[in-house]
Amino acid sequence: MTSDLALAFAHPEARARATETEPIADRISLRDHIVEVEIGAFQQERGRTQRICFNVVVEVAQEGDLADDVDRILSYDRITEAIAAELSGDRLNLLETLAERVAARVLAEPQARRIFVRIEKLDLGPGALGVEIVRSREDLEPAPVAETMAHPVVIFLSREAALSPRLSAWLDDIEAHRRPAILCVGATGLPLPEAAHPAPQRRIDLLAIEQAAWVLAARDRRCVVVESRTELDWAAKQGRISVWAPSKMVLDAADPPESIAPEALAAWLAGEMGASDLAFVGAAAPEGCGARRLDVSAGALTLAE
Repeated sequence: MTSDLALAFAHPEARARATETEPIADRISLRDHIVEVEIGAFQQERGRTQRICFNVVVEVAQEGDLADDVDRILSYDRITEAIAAELSGDRLNLLETLAERVAARVLAEPQARRIFVRIEKLDLGPGALGVEIVRSREDLEPAPVAETMAHPVVIFLSREAALSPRLSAWLDDIEAHRRPAILCVGATGLPLPEAAHPAPQRRIDLLAIEQAAWVLAARDRRCVVVESRTELDWAAKQGRISVWAPSKMVLDAADPPESIAPEALAAWLAGEMGASDLAFVGAAAPEGCGARRLDVSAGALTLAE
């Protein structure tokens, strides 16, 4: 009885271990994530916020060798994003409703198999008052998940534009419009080795673009080089500026771009990221990609919606 009682109040991670089945699943967890929000059915809970604490454990199915690749896992960000998305909607009366919605949103992720969600109110009584649910893909048909893509603007900078003394002013303009941006660059223009076969030449050409990305990053601390889709998504949702290093996404893509010319890659990335805008500075856009060429003669970027 004592052990049963201890387990009843244990962290969801301990409960997951106690009820694990064969084969034993991998787990990721979120501990003591505290958010202030207006929630509750009582009149005294209306018109004021209170702290609620989330503890979440997700059992995941990982297929094959992860190869230390962040795009092959269920990112911790997906849990916090699920919580934020459900709290940003209608005001809720019940923690039970919130827990169900968070569970459904996380279970919509392809790697998720079972989830433990514990939510507690920290300010309503002398102790923590809460609810815990356990749901699996078999128990629950995941609800349709509202789109949370950030729709960044993708901006291609020619080699000359990337080296322009106006770069800092352009970045100021991007930040002033509060739009997440992904910068793409052309190659440095330095002589490249010539390979006898297409595959190694493709790698060499992609690495030349990445070299230019790092040159751009050295010019301003806001230019953060990013290679994975997961990092690009996260940076866009945080409203940050990224500089794309294309090798990983291009080489891993199930439907890779036909051309790895830098301008064509920028257009391909815009489609992959659901970009709200695609613009070119100092270079012409590929035909048919629906992009615009930014006029920077006045020294600023025009990023109006």
